Amino acid sequence: MNRALWVAKTGLETQSLRMAIVSNNLANVSTNGYKKSRGLFQDLLYQNVRQPGAKTSENTTLPSGLMLGSGVRTTATQKIFTQGNFIQTENTYDMGIQGRGFFQILMPDGTINYTRDGAFQVDANGLLVTSSGYQLQPSVQIPFNAQSFTVGADGVVTVQEAGSPDAVQVGQIQLADFINPAGLESLGDNLYAETTASGPPQIGNPGVDSLGTLIQGSVESSNVNVVEELVNMIETQRAYEMNSKAISAVDGMLRNLNQNL
Repeated sequence: MNRALWVAKTGLETQSLRMAIVSNNLANVSTNGYKKSRGLFQDLLYQNVRQPGAKTSENTTLPSGLMLGSGVRTTATQKIFTQGNFIQTENTYDMGIQGRGFFQILMPDGTINYTRDGAFQVDANGLLVTSSGYQLQPSVQIPFNAQSFTVGADGVVTVQEAGSPDAVQVGQIQLADFINPAGLESLGDNLYAETTASGPPQIGNPGVDSLGTLIQGSVESSNVNVVEELVNMIETQRAYEMNSKAISAVDGMLRNLNQNL
């Protein structure tokens, strides 16, 4: 294949993938706790025709070489874990994390996954669960006769039961943090899974050892900046058009060559 055609073809593939990343960010602009992604790109291997610094004579060397690139590729999609804005929901069971950390979620197979989505509900047993019914860990069970439910910034959960003037502690919410959150595996359902790249979870109470604090009655919104993503979309569209025009130009050059033979 003609070298220029191949290079432009890799550009089309890369820009198409970048558009998919931008589209996914925009699609999740209203998703609680969503963290935007960005594509990371690298140029492909070069054909080294003339090595820089090679001898041209006994006393002279090449000041620059002749290296022909072979295009571009996408190497990774990286999650950006900047803080999202807080939306006040006035829902007693909603919680937002201000700072670092993830809620721990018990899955049906017994494994622990992690989320920034603090939109919790109560199941038939009085346990705090996600919108998909997965239990928050450590589990918090609310008594049937509880009149009020309070979560402190440090994760202490207290309720006031009917007929009692004193608040009773019924649980302690803990957060997990990772040395490399970008290394977590995205599973969907606002959940992440631990990987070798993320490192093991560091678990502790909110507000301790650099962990964030909790805000009751609020949820963290997506950290997607719509204006920024629209600019990225336009930039990607223009880059795709330029690569497409490069293919058209090479095709025209080859057509002229064939007609002149």
